Amino acid sequence: MTKLTSIRTLAALAVAGSIAFGGVAQADENAELVVNGEITLVTKTAAPDHLKDAMDTIYSGWVFRSDETQAMQADDFTNPGILDAEAGVELWNAVDGTEGKSCASCHGAIEEGMKGVRAVYPKWNEAAGEVRTMEMQVNDCRKTRMGAEPYKYVSGQMGRIVSAISMQSRGEPVNVAIDGKAAETWAKGKELYYTRTGILDLSCASCHEENYGNMIRADHLSQGQINGFPVYRLNNAKINQVHDRFKGCVRDTRAETYNPGSPEFIALELYLASRGNGLSVEGVSLRN
Repeated sequence: MTKLTSIRTLAALAVAGSIAFGGVAQADENAELVVNGEITLVTKTAAPDHLKDAMDTIYSGWVFRSDETQAMQADDFTNPGILDAEAGVELWNAVDGTEGKSCASCHGAIEEGMKGVRAVYPKWNEAAGEVRTMEMQVNDCRKTRMGAEPYKYVSGQMGRIVSAISMQSRGEPVNVAIDGKAAETWAKGKELYYTRTGILDLSCASCHEENYGNMIRADHLSQGQINGFPVYRLNNAKINQVHDRFKGCVRDTRAETYNPGSPEFIALELYLASRGNGLSVEGVSLRN
C-alpha cells in the first residue's frame, strides 16, 4: 500500500500527534470475513470504474482492524451491535402514531420487506425530488404513513432501526446508483471529499485515500468505506451512524462541521457509498 503523501499533509498530521512515522503498517489484505461460519462477505474487490483514477482495489474497514476485533465481528454472539439490531426489529413491529400502524403494517416482516434495501441507499427518490438516506426514508414513513413523531436523525432509536434494516442486506454487494438525477448530488459529495478544511488543512482524501494503511493514534487508517455502517464502535460502546462519523472527522480537522441530515452530509454519504460499490453490506459491523 505505498502511497505518495504531500508534505503539508504529513506536517498537519504530525502537528495533530496522529501519525506514526515508522513506516506503513500493513493490514492483512487477504483476510477473509465469514460470519457465523456461514456468510462470506466481500472485503476486498476491484474499485468501481468511477474510482479507478484514484485506486485499483477497495477494502472494507474490517481489513484494517486488529485480529481480535475482526474475530468479534465474525461471530454474532460476540458482536454487541447485534443487540441493537434486535432492538430495531422490535421498533419495526411496534405500533406508533395516530394511524395505528407499525413499519410492518406496510412493509411486512422486516426479513422480506427490507431485503436488499441497504445495498442501494442513499438513492434518488422521484416523488420527493431528492436523494434520500435510509434515515430520511424512515422518518418520512413515520410522519406520512404512521402519523408518528420522527426520530432524531442521530439517536438511539434511529440507530437501532437502521441497524435492523441493514442486517437484512448483509452479504449483498453495495450497488448505489450515481447517474441520472442523483448525479448532481454525487458530484457535490465528491467535491466535499476532496476539499481541504480546517486548521489542519485536511480533506477526507488526505487520510482515507492518500494514507490508508498508515497508523493514526495507534490504529490503522482505513479507506473510509461506509459499507459497514451502522457501526458498533468499541471506543464509545454504542451504535454509530454514518453522519455522526462524518461530524467527528470534520471536527478532527479543526473545522466547523455540518449537521447530521444536512444537504452536505447527504451528498457526502452518496459519494462515499459509491466508492464502496462491490463490497458487501456488513449489516452491523464492529470497529475500534
